[in-house]
Amino acid sequence: MKRRDFVKGLAAAGVVPGVAGLGGALRTDVAGAEAAARPPAGPLTQDDIVVDGLFAGAMRLSHLRGMQEGGVHCGVASGPSDMASFSALLHFFDEYADEVILAKSVADIRAAHAAGVVSNVFCWQSATVLGDSFNSPIGNARTSLRAFQEIGLRQVGLCYNVTNAFGAGCLEPHGPLTRAGQRLVEEMHSLGIILDVGGHTGEQTTLDAIAISDGVPVICSHTNVAAIADNYRCISDRVIDAIAGTGGVIGITAVNDFHVRERGNTGATPHVGIEEHVDQYDYIKNRVGVDHVGLGTDFVGGMEIPYGGGINAEIITADMVSEPWRFIRGFESIAEAPNLIDGLRRRGWSDEEVRKAMGANWLRVYQQVWGG
Repeated sequence: MKRRDFVKGLAAAGVVPGVAGLGGALRTDVAGAEAAARPPAGPLTQDDIVVDGLFAGAMRLSHLRGMQEGGVHCGVASGPSDMASFSALLHFFDEYADEVILAKSVADIRAAHAAGVVSNVFCWQSATVLGDSFNSPIGNARTSLRAFQEIGLRQVGLCYNVTNAFGAGCLEPHGPLTRAGQRLVEEMHSLGIILDVGGHTGEQTTLDAIAISDGVPVICSHTNVAAIADNYRCISDRVIDAIAGTGGVIGITAVNDFHVRERGNTGATPHVGIEEHVDQYDYIKNRVGVDHVGLGTDFVGGMEIPYGGGINAEIITADMVSEPWRFIRGFESIAEAPNLIDGLRRRGWSDEEVRKAMGANWLRVYQQVWGG
């Protein structure tokens, strides 16, 4: 019996809830085959699950291949906001069913890992897609969030850099969480959807949302440290402390400019490397503890980025990130994740600390919020 058929049988029997069509990860490219034969990088064991708290765009073949090569087992990525587009995305998972599944639970993530298959969690980076329905004078304040939760939506950000119906973005840091935003936060918590703030969401909106999230872990999936580089996309110590206070996790991006480019700087920025990247991990660990830091790369490889005038400069400003978008030397794709692990070890991180930062922290939060 093939492993794929065996795991299907387990799913049908209820041993692996929510997972169907898992199978042995077929490596159709040479790099993937070499990665499969290579022992795990750094101190990680075959039982450890490496999780990228967010990479940009939706799951795509080039990123899947990079995850396989880099030993990354689970990644959170954006999904569509309409059923036709979501159906099209599901065809990707059908085509590569022996290599990747859409995970809806921690049990799915663990089962995929046990079967040698990558898992992908569906998120939205912004709630803007829900529109202004909360503010309509006719009808009620319900959105379509419940329907998307049913098909797999597990993590949602409030805003993307600018103000929407729910609050303010990072370019407008003093704007508060709105009345609609408060209701949305409450709905997300009731549905077991992870609240993702900071980074793209403004500071005051972030702090307001955390203040009404009593007892629920809140995350920032992909950001960097403002005390190191005062970039719009980086979060302050106040936000770091507040997220950690919920038991949440802060994902660190590999975006070069978020390490070195500060507000007002529209010139060239140096291309930094793994050591500067590890500085970010050290900062979070030293400030709030290793339980609150994780991987959140924001990698865009394989996406068509419209450089040369196609990027909306009112949303992504010239002093936020320069074109073309660069990632740090030594970690320019998810395939190079072992370089980060090695960098943490050189800084003296223990095996247990590396294990937490590379995935265990995310899995803890997922379990707490999603349950089951």
